[in-house]
Amino acid sequence: MIRKLSILDRSRTREGHPAPQALRDTVELARTAEELGYHRFWVSEHHSVPGVAGSAPTVLAAAVAGATHRIRVGTGGVMLPNHQPMVVAEQFGVLESLFPGRIDMGLGRSVGFTGGIRRALGRDTGDAGRFEEQLTELLGWLDGTQRTHPEVHARPAEGLRIPAYVLATGEGAGIAARAGLPLVVGDLRARGRVSEIARAYRKEFRPSARGAEPYVVVSGTVAVAATEEEARRILVPEAWALAHSRSRGSFPPLRPAQEIEALEMTPKERDLYEGALADHVHGTEDRVAAKLSEVAERTGADELLVTTSTYDRTALLDSYARLARIAGL
Repeated sequence: MIRKLSILDRSRTREGHPAPQALRDTVELARTAEELGYHRFWVSEHHSVPGVAGSAPTVLAAAVAGATHRIRVGTGGVMLPNHQPMVVAEQFGVLESLFPGRIDMGLGRSVGFTGGIRRALGRDTGDAGRFEEQLTELLGWLDGTQRTHPEVHARPAEGLRIPAYVLATGEGAGIAARAGLPLVVGDLRARGRVSEIARAYRKEFRPSARGAEPYVVVSGTVAVAATEEEARRILVPEAWALAHSRSRGSFPPLRPAQEIEALEMTPKERDLYEGALADHVHGTEDRVAAKLSEVAERTGADELLVTTSTYDRTALLDSYARLARIAGL
């Protein structure tokens, strides 16, 4: 069993609940996570996605950190190609100054997923290829070693120790290894692939001032309930939203599981929906404990970052409480 557990909340919107409520739900979930003993709580960056309210992760992280006291708070992640590295450094410098010793800087290499979003952000798909260069610049703003812009300093960030994490698959894992940074990799449905990426990262890892040893965080959906069926129903809203996005091109707010189970689906929708439900870690406490032990053995993960979203907030909170109990938090 992976003993260090954390949460990444994507601030998913729910049918009948506006986006501002999703952000307030995220802050409330962070309070609960702290009470349950989770190690860290991260928020994400998505732009122009109807089903996701979290578009400004450093702003939301500030609200989360202000509402909690002990739990580490960060981003999973800031999509570095969307931003100037100096501005990212400044934002995290402010966060670390306000909440010293609690801030994590999780960084990803994605850009907006449509041409319209990329144009609105002033970016294009090629910017993702500059991630390693941008990461080096960002770290240089923090430790004062950047020389591209003489006499310019990222205040109050310069000189602060803010842990950086790379959210990655494939090539991104190599970037994390070369930078000597921790790796965050998912998802748990592809456990064999996650294991291969983690193994390659450890092999290529170069010790740095930011990390003497490789550190692997595996991420994915986990649902725990009193019965297998109840756990599966936690997964239903997100699975349908994913199927809907792939068949109709838009990612909708989450709907109640009972509504989705009553829907008439086309064969294509049914295949996509069942595929989106498959292979997640879910079930009773005993079953999930066994599955997570298998994940730990196969991946050697140092930490588990849980990314579960669902319509029923009561069921979600119960799932997180049961998971905490499994891990002995």
